[in-house]
Amino acid sequence: MIIASPLPETFWIKANPVPVKAPQFVAVNSALAERLDFKGDFFSKPEALAGLSGNAPFENFESVSLAYSGHQFGHWNPLMGDGRAHLIATLSNGSELHLKGSGATPFSKNGDGRAALGPMLREYIISEAFAGLGIATTRTLSVVSTGELVCRRRKEPGGVAARIAKSHVRVGTFQYAAAHLGPTGVQSLYEHERARCHPAATSPQQFLSAVITAQAKLIAQWMCVGFIHGVMNTDNMTTSGETIDFGPCAFMDQFHPQKVFSSIDERGRYAWDKQPTIAHWNLTRLAESLLPLLSGNQDEAIKIAQIELDKFAPQFENAFEVGMLKKFGLTERRHDDGKFIADMLRTLMEEELDFTLFFRNITNGEVVSAAAHEIWKTRLNGREPDFILMKANNPIYIARNHQVEAALNEAEKGNLTRLNHLCALLKTPFTEQPNSSLFEAPPMPEEEVTQTFC
Repeated sequence: MIIASPLPETFWIKANPVPVKAPQFVAVNSALAERLDFKGDFFSKPEALAGLSGNAPFENFESVSLAYSGHQFGHWNPLMGDGRAHLIATLSNGSELHLKGSGATPFSKNGDGRAALGPMLREYIISEAFAGLGIATTRTLSVVSTGELVCRRRKEPGGVAARIAKSHVRVGTFQYAAAHLGPTGVQSLYEHERARCHPAATSPQQFLSAVITAQAKLIAQWMCVGFIHGVMNTDNMTTSGETIDFGPCAFMDQFHPQKVFSSIDERGRYAWDKQPTIAHWNLTRLAESLLPLLSGNQDEAIKIAQIELDKFAPQFENAFEVGMLKKFGLTERRHDDGKFIADMLRTLMEEELDFTLFFRNITNGEVVSAAAHEIWKTRLNGREPDFILMKANNPIYIARNHQVEAALNEAEKGNLTRLNHLCALLKTPFTEQPNSSLFEAPPMPEEEVTQTFC
C-alpha cells in the first residue's frame, strides 16, 4: 500500500473511511476526470464507486486524515484536523484526492464524521461555478449518496464528496507545526509546500510573499463576483491560493457590503467587505508560524514578516480595482478610481440592486439606475465602454442561492434535472444559453435564501 499523503508523516494519522450502506453516484464530474487522466468509463466501474464512497481503498492507496490547528471565528483551537475527511490518493499529476463526509477519524471528537448530501452537492456546484469563472479553487470529482441518514438540522440523506486539490495544506497546518512540532516541523512543512505550490520561491520570505500575493488576488476575485465565503477560519485558507471548504457560502443577490449567510456569523466577521481584513489577519498568523525560518533573530524576523504583510493591502486593492474597472468596461486607470468604484457600490446598496444582474444589464446597454448611470457616464468622460471586456468579466450565470437550494432539494428526492442544468450553465457562465433565463433571474421575495449551511 502507498500512503496517500506526500506530507511528512508528523502531519497525518492513518485512518480508513467508514463504509456506507448503499452508495450511489449523484454527481460525477466527467470533464474533470478526463483532465486527471481517468479513463472515459471510470465512473462506470464498481471500484470507482467503492473508492469514492470510502467503501474500499482507492487504487491501492492507504488513506490518512490530516492534522492542523486553526483560529475559528478568531478563537484558537490547537488541535483540529480532518474530523470527517480522508485523503485517499495522490494522483499522477500531483493533485490530492480527498473524501469529505467519509466517517469518523481520530480528530472527530465524538462526531460521526458524516455529511449531509445537500452541502456536499453545494460544494460541487459552487466549486464548478468558480472553475467556470476562472477563480482558483478546489474541485469536486463526485458526490455519492450513502443510503443512510444523518442528523443535522433535520434527518437528511448522507453524502460523500470527493475533492481534488493541488494541496490540502492550510494556514492552520503551519499553525499546527509551530504549536506542536517547533521550528523543525515548520521547516519540513515549508519545504514540502514550497516545492509543491510555490517552486519559484527560494526562501521562507519569498514563500510568504507568494502566499500573500495569491490570497490578495483570490479575495479580490471573490469580491468582484459578489461571493462571500462565510467561514474564513485559518484552517479554511490554503497556502496554495485555492479556494477551499464551501460551507455557509453564497453569491450575493441584492448588494450590501455587510451581507453574511452563515447562521453563526452573528457579528458579521466574515461579511463581504470584511474578507480582505480577515485574509490579512489569517496571513499574519501564517507569518507568525514562519518567524523561526525568517531569521534567527526574533526582532529581525518580525520586521521581515511585516514587510511582506504590508504588501497585502496594496496588492488586494490593485487587483480589486482592476477587476471592477473591467466590469465597467474601463481600460485606463485614473487616480480617483477608488472613489468611483465606492460611489457605484454605494449606489447599488442604496437602490437595493442585484449585484450580478446590474452588471449584466449595463453590459447590454441598459440603464438600470439613473444615479449609477450618471456616475459611470462622468467616469467615461465621453468615451464608449469596452463592451467586449465587460462581457468577459460580467457573468450571466452564477450559482444563485435560490436555484442552488431548489436543485439540492430536488436532488434529495432523486430529481437531478435542475442540478445538471445549473452545473452545465456554470461551466460557461459568460455565454448566454437557450431556455435558461430562469437561472439568470434574481429570486422573488419568497424565494430568497438568507442562510446556507455546511
